[in-house]
Amino acid sequence: MGERRSLAHRAVSGLLRLPEPVLDRMIGAPHVEIDGRVLDRRLQAMITIGGRLGIVEEILGEDETAVQARRDSLTRSAAIGMPLRTNVHVSGRRIPGPAGGIPLRVYRRYGLAEGAPAIVYLHGGGWVAGDLDTHDGSCRLLADESECVIVSVDYRLAPEHPFPAAVDDAVAAYRWVHDHAAELSIEPGRVGVMGDSAGGNLAAVIAQVTRDTDVPPPVAQCLVYPSTDAHFREPSHELFREGYFLTRASMEWFRARYLPDRSDWDSPLASPIEQRDLSGVCPALVITAGFDPLRDEGRKYAEAMTDAGGTVRYRCYDDMVHGFFGMGVLPNGIAMASEIALGMAELMHDTP
Repeated sequence: MGERRSLAHRAVSGLLRLPEPVLDRMIGAPHVEIDGRVLDRRLQAMITIGGRLGIVEEILGEDETAVQARRDSLTRSAAIGMPLRTNVHVSGRRIPGPAGGIPLRVYRRYGLAEGAPAIVYLHGGGWVAGDLDTHDGSCRLLADESECVIVSVDYRLAPEHPFPAAVDDAVAAYRWVHDHAAELSIEPGRVGVMGDSAGGNLAAVIAQVTRDTDVPPPVAQCLVYPSTDAHFREPSHELFREGYFLTRASMEWFRARYLPDRSDWDSPLASPIEQRDLSGVCPALVITAGFDPLRDEGRKYAEAMTDAGGTVRYRCYDDMVHGFFGMGVLPNGIAMASEIALGMAELMHDTP
């Protein structure tokens, strides 16, 4: 397995692998313990150092400059976060969408047999930031570990394209993958959905709406710290409202751009937890982080699917924060991302 690592990734990775006594002096504070969970010490060091260097920043302006700054910030973080696996073939596509072409990126591990399952991947970024490049490293890892073809979707972003533009593009891309199995050399009818954060929200929506359409529903869904409730009413929203990368202020900023009409907050297309009937939703792997404002709503959605008779695997990485799936720079970051990829692979390959 070959990898390309940026200089920034190598530098930060090396720093976080220093002996713990050295990191303790750099942090200059005790271990963080909240709600019975202890924050990973090296992650705590990354947060501390990032704050001192101005790398961890909160961008909350109201104009177009703030939106672009938020997008640029995610791009910079992604360049540090994940190494790029080189044993994966990557190709670009543009497919018809409800408002013009939708860019896709298709990932296939070299040597993967014809007729493999496919996973449609929806990136995170608060429906405002993120693109094919910011999640390139994660999709390469997923393609390598899962033995599935990964199709990453560059859906339209707010505020230029508010709700439900992202939903419309995500559903259209899922439909296209289903309809073009032969062209993609994938197994007909064996398509799953996966996403992180805002992308987890979109993946959950696809799993719901396809129950009642002419397109078969996903074989499986993997929701990585998903946003499932636009009301922000669970206890974890207050417990971790600041200090752990994703803050309450940032979430409100994202919501104001994606869901400017408050009446949309109650729609299951925006808040999947509002769907009263979850029967028949495909098997799910739901991942949360212990120090994440979205922790409790992700757990609650997993419980709701279970209560409706669904097959659900739930895992909370207790010492992690929002975004850890893309933090390959952490000493154990790649191992955790690989574990999640293998969990989704198990659902994709074993579900009848």
